[in-house]
Order: sequence, then C-alpha cells, then structure tokens
Amino acid sequence: MKKRFGSLEINGDWLLTIALLLLCVVGGIFVYSASSYTAKIDYQDEFYFLKKQLIGYAIGFCGYFVLSNFNYKRLKKWWIIFYAVGLILLALVLTPLGKEVYGAKRWIAIGPITIQPSEIARLAFVIAAAAYFSKDITRAKTFKGVLPVIAMGGGVCLLIIMQPNMSVTVCVGSVMLVMLFAVGMPMKKLIALILPIVALIPILIAIEPYRLKRLFAFLDPWSSPKGEGYQLIQSLYALGNGGLFGTGLFSSRQKLKFLPFAESDFILSIIGEETGFLGILMLLFLCAFIIMRVIKIAKNADNFFGFLLCFGIAAVFAIQIIVNALVVTGSIPPTGIPFPLVSSGNTQIITFLASFGIVNNVYKNMNKI
Repeated sequence: MKKRFGSLEINGDWLLTIALLLLCVVGGIFVYSASSYTAKIDYQDEFYFLKKQLIGYAIGFCGYFVLSNFNYKRLKKWWIIFYAVGLILLALVLTPLGKEVYGAKRWIAIGPITIQPSEIARLAFVIAAAAYFSKDITRAKTFKGVLPVIAMGGGVCLLIIMQPNMSVTVCVGSVMLVMLFAVGMPMKKLIALILPIVALIPILIAIEPYRLKRLFAFLDPWSSPKGEGYQLIQSLYALGNGGLFGTGLFSSRQKLKFLPFAESDFILSIIGEETGFLGILMLLFLCAFIIMRVIKIAKNADNFFGFLLCFGIAAVFAIQIIVNALVVTGSIPPTGIPFPLVSSGNTQIITFLASFGIVNNVYKNMNKI
C-alpha cells in the first residue's frame, strides 16, 4: 500500500514505518540526553553519541527501504549462506580482530568501525530456521525433525557464550524456543526441550565468577554499593527519582556520570527519570504496537516462510525489550543488553531496521491488512 503525506510517499506498511520512525526519534532524543554530559567531558563534543546514532539510523533506514523492495522469498534460497556468515562473524570475535571491552570480546574492530556479530547472527538464525521449517512443516512434529534447528541455534549460542555474553545467549535460545512453538512443536516435546536448557542456566552462572557476583548483586545490591551492586542501585535511583511524571526532559541527575552506560544498556532508566512511569509506559505501548503489527503481518503472510520470518523477527525484538526492562528494574540479574532502536549501538540499530524492512516486504507481497 502506498500512503502519501504531502510530497512523501511511503510504500508498504506505512503504520509500521511511522511507528519505527517515532521510536528512532525517541532514541535520538534520549541518547543525546543520556550522553551529552559524559560526551562533553570525554570527547569534548556533547553531540558525539548522537552523531553516531544518527549515522546508524541513516544506514538502518537505507537498509529498511532496500529490503522493503527486495523479494524476501529469495532469502529462502540463500539461508545457508546467511547462517554461515553469521557463524563466521561470531568466530572472528575470538580472533585478534575481536575487540575486548570490560573483559568481554563482543565486537569486531576494523579500523574505527566496530561490529557486534551477535546481532547479525540472530537474524541469520531466524532466516535459517524459517527456511528449514517452511520446506516441510511436519518436521516440527518430531525431535529428529527439529534437531537441525536446535543444532543451528546451539551453534550460535555456543559462540556467543564464549565471548562471553550470556544475555544474548539467553535471547537467542528464547527465540529458538518461540519459533519451535510457532511451527507447532508438540507441547510435551517442547517442555522436554526447555527443562534441560533452564537447568543449564545455573551451571553457566556458577562456572563464571563474574556471573556469580552479578547474581549476588541482584539479590542484595546494597551489600556491594560501590562494586557489583553499584549500577543497579543507580538505575533504581533514576527510576525512583522519576516517579509518575518524571523530572523533565534533559534534567536527569543520574546521567551526570552516576549511572554507567546511561546511553546504551541503561537508557530506559534515564527515560524513566526524565519522563516518569507514564513515559516508560508510552514507550512500551509504542513497542507493543510494532510487535503486534509485525505479528499481524505474519498471520496474513502469503506463505509459511513469510509467517515464520515475521514471527521470528517479532520474537527477537520483543524478547530483547523484555530482558532490558527486567534488568534496569532489578527484576533479573544485571546483564548488558541494549533497548532495541533506542539505545546507543549502531549494529543493533541497522540490523533491526533491516529486519523490519524484510517484514515490510512480506506485507507488500500479501493480501493487505
């Protein structure tokens, strides 16, 4: 569907396009708000992070509009290539090309450019799983039939946990389970698969001392207010200070170098401080609209591959939002994961916008909703 606004013509699902634009506007405003003080001190440029964010949005929307006009059905033929590229990029993180930050190697550094392969690998896995099941939906009925998808998801998870990055590992595992549910895997078999995965989480926590420290900080952050519990305490201060209506735009106190990663993983805390509970609620309503819109497109897709693609992309987006919100509110142990399209971080911005471009193309190839 083409929708005209003055001289601007939006081809495809204009409701999805406008919602994404609004979310990115929110992201730009709050990345600037959360980072301007720190950027001015550290980089002598209060717009440093905003400029990077705008570059990410520009590239991301180019990808969005290109993929909106690229026949998504071709992805089904090339899924092995996409999946292989995702694995190769993850493996490169473990080589000298990998960039280590705060004890974790999660990026590939090529000159001044850094890429976070886990974001790309998740999309590659969704494409691969959708292509595999769309060839024969009955594969989901047996363990033998789903083993290739479990192996593909397991391969991605293994390389991500080696970085180490448990939060994204959990997200990828969750997306895999959601897609298995979507293809109709029998509930008894799905539960039998979930139980050992859940049992594995405490083991992964126990074998890494830093994860145990984060767990203890989650249980009682005030036992280590200047150590592992510091970030969570500052996040809760921000949210508490915001109250119902917030302190006002650009007036956060916690962004003044009290809350680490205020422009990235904990940007929701700054949004809560400046706009209050109502501001967060409005943001989550916008995200929920995007998710429901993508699911509606999935339900009306003209083939099973399109359905699974959209459903998987919606799952990636929704799960990451949920995990980020639970972390900043102290509902689960602290871990590093950005709020999609809002937090600073160009790889996730570009990948998510490109993903939604695929969704928009599914919309253009179906009976309009």
